[in-house]
Amino acid sequence: MQQPIAILDSGVGGLTVVKEVMRQLPREKIIYFGDTARTPYGPRPAEEVTRFTRQIVEYLIQYRPKMIVIACNTATAVALEDIRSRVAIPVVGVIHPGARAANSRTQTGFVGVIGTDGTVRSGAYEQALKQLSPSTQVFSLACPRFVPLVEQGNFRSKETYDVVESSLQPLKERAIDTLILGCTHYPFLSETIASVMGKDVALISSADETAREISTILHDRNRLTRDGELPVHQFFCSGDPRMFRMIAQEWLGEQIELTPVVWQVPKIV
Repeated sequence: MQQPIAILDSGVGGLTVVKEVMRQLPREKIIYFGDTARTPYGPRPAEEVTRFTRQIVEYLIQYRPKMIVIACNTATAVALEDIRSRVAIPVVGVIHPGARAANSRTQTGFVGVIGTDGTVRSGAYEQALKQLSPSTQVFSLACPRFVPLVEQGNFRSKETYDVVESSLQPLKERAIDTLILGCTHYPFLSETIASVMGKDVALISSADETAREISTILHDRNRLTRDGELPVHQFFCSGDPRMFRMIAQEWLGEQIELTPVVWQVPKIV
């Protein structure tokens, strides 16, 4: 039986990673868990986020995944090493891939980071960027109003533009040339963010780089799927399945039409 890649997030944000994995590794089976009943993770204490992440991983392990991807920046920042210590398979986060992509892209060394309260408070992106280039100037900003907009499927309204514009005003006063979308929910708002920040600021989503890291690790371990059949993906959410499915189908588009999908609402607590 084909072993899947397990991808988890606090809600729908990790679908940005799913889309890239589907595009880059179309033969790989994906099991996705979005904890939509308890989103957002950003304002929660680190201990609580770690506990939630452990619960989801314990649930997903029953499907015998060959890799776990923590596609939530907040959970990556506080729970990555804890999960790595508990399982015998590779565990990938989204912070270091995003930092690498930003480090390669910036011309001036002035990099902005937007994320949840928890991610910004952890300083994980600043640490990762400084490891790659100590001279990098990092300007971090929490944008707690973004995740609720995305979880409601509210991507392009005037309300969304107003929230994004007012939230990003402090960064517009900085001379950054690169902006890391330090929450996997934020690419859903990338058109609006790009409009507010202007054409001279490159937006970095960790999804593409994370998918490349997944591919590299599985290749090095000789674990890439060689089966010629299309996989059947499984999507789980802990909250409203109708909203989750609507957002997933809109975001994944043709990717989700190419392969069969099973939708489920699990009990994890």
